[in-house]
Amino acid sequence: MTRSNFKASGSRDSKIIGVFAVSALLLSGLAAPTASWAKNADEVTDKTAPSYDMKAQALLDLERVQKKFVELANAVPADKLTWRPAADARSFAEVFLHVAGERYGIMGMMGAEKPADFNGKTFEKSTTDRTQIVAQLNKSWEFTQKAINSMSNADFAKLLPKLGPQANAGDVVYILVSDAHEHLGQAVAYARENGVVPPWTVEAQKAAAEKNPAKK
Repeated sequence: MTRSNFKASGSRDSKIIGVFAVSALLLSGLAAPTASWAKNADEVTDKTAPSYDMKAQALLDLERVQKKFVELANAVPADKLTWRPAADARSFAEVFLHVAGERYGIMGMMGAEKPADFNGKTFEKSTTDRTQIVAQLNKSWEFTQKAINSMSNADFAKLLPKLGPQANAGDVVYILVSDAHEHLGQAVAYARENGVVPPWTVEAQKAAAEKNPAKK
């Protein structure tokens, strides 16, 4: 990530440190409960297995977001891929490539090995060609799927001390999901500013119209 991109998107490291700092504070606050609280907690301890499968849910969520990124990249007119809302902001093309590149960077926090030909310093500005942008989104998504699928449930709880005292690999996956949604919102805002209606919204509107043909 270049210095300008670092400023434009905010410090990802600061976000990560902030997340883990809050987690550490919460955990430290829970580490020394009063005797009364501890007694009540023991009485109501839930022994059932958690219903939320982070691995499966994260993959499903990321897959849906990936689909929307590709659909939007294909819907934006070619001459708008270089559009940016301000001189110091990313262009359409750079946002899509930033998403693809961050997958390598974020997954790399827990040891996933990025492609040998990936250069984070030049990647975001490497192309404005739609076909290549979509190809990079698909390539990085395949990388992400493979990395997450290779993790066992126990791997999600693996501590990563270099990221924070209570940080683990599951936190990294959560950061990836959060980051993907943040940039999808950014891309949708770009699209709306340029009169482009997201394809999934067009489909929803069409389905609603077919269901209620009399309603305008």
